[in-house]
Amino acid sequence: MPYVKRILSGWAEALLPVAAVALALLIGAGMLLALGADPLKAYSAMLQGAAGSVSGITQTLVKATPLLLVGLGITIAFRGGVINIGGEGQLIVGALAATAMALAFPEWPGVILLPLALAAGVAGGAAWGGVPGVLKARLGVNEILSTIMMNQIAIQLSNYLLRGPMIDPAEIARGTQIAQSAQLPQQVWLIRLVPRTLLNGGAIIAVVMAVLVYIFLWRTTIGYRIRAVGLNAEAARYAGIRVPVYQALALVLGGAFAGLAGAVEVLGVQHRMLEGLSGGYGFSGIVAALFGKLHPLGAIPASILFGGLLVGADKMQRAVQVPSALIGALQGLVVLFVVSSDIWARYRARRRQTYG
Repeated sequence: MPYVKRILSGWAEALLPVAAVALALLIGAGMLLALGADPLKAYSAMLQGAAGSVSGITQTLVKATPLLLVGLGITIAFRGGVINIGGEGQLIVGALAATAMALAFPEWPGVILLPLALAAGVAGGAAWGGVPGVLKARLGVNEILSTIMMNQIAIQLSNYLLRGPMIDPAEIARGTQIAQSAQLPQQVWLIRLVPRTLLNGGAIIAVVMAVLVYIFLWRTTIGYRIRAVGLNAEAARYAGIRVPVYQALALVLGGAFAGLAGAVEVLGVQHRMLEGLSGGYGFSGIVAALFGKLHPLGAIPASILFGGLLVGADKMQRAVQVPSALIGALQGLVVLFVVSSDIWARYRARRRQTYG
């Protein structure tokens, strides 16, 4: 009986995020009814938009790609006992760095320029995540506050560059002054996986990275030390692990993956840097990571689910003519209940450890 009870408890915890999403959608149905909209029609349109056609499926995977990459970085940071809220800023800086690299050497062949642009994105995000990491390790600065502030700095840096040094010369010539960079050279564009869609090689990169992060965290010494620090910093310190170093490393790696997400978005989808490129991926990636139980492989289906919610929500808004604010509220409910389910799961785990 205890064995069966453990199995049932494990399944209950695994299904808890799914129940959280279902509860959020149920409350969303009540909101739709209050606005005079048909919830069945609305949710049917959402499902149709996300998975009812080749276009919908590919668009869902396009949205899932940056969510997965950001989520992998969040997973590493949380496993290391630090909370990275700076995915937005790290993604933006990564995108800026990849754009700058691609535009600096437009005549270089793609076989050289593409890896360099991706590496520049990784380096930019890592550097942006490294600042809170160093502040945390050296001065004990709360990483939640520092990463949030770094987000704002990144946004203002992007605004300055896209309206000044990095603005498209064609915008200046036309006098339109739209805040965006010049189009990137075509040899640096990521390959399209499905013709006439936006689905690109970034999706493959993201899945490969998820597998590599799993191997890194569970099959390497450094990954073990990061997880040990996250599980019990005092015990890890007693075992001789340099806790501040690995906390800083976790934030650096978290920034690196967010920076890669920005590079993939620029090189695979937009083909230029522009305002609003992040699209909230830095924050939604946190939810995808939590929904995936902070496991790199679990983040894959979680990212696809939330990518589908993003795509389907647009279809739902057009189908039932509800205000865009309702879509934001619905997504916020999903975030709230998923995070709450994770807190509840941890509370139950602590009770089991205490009372058996």
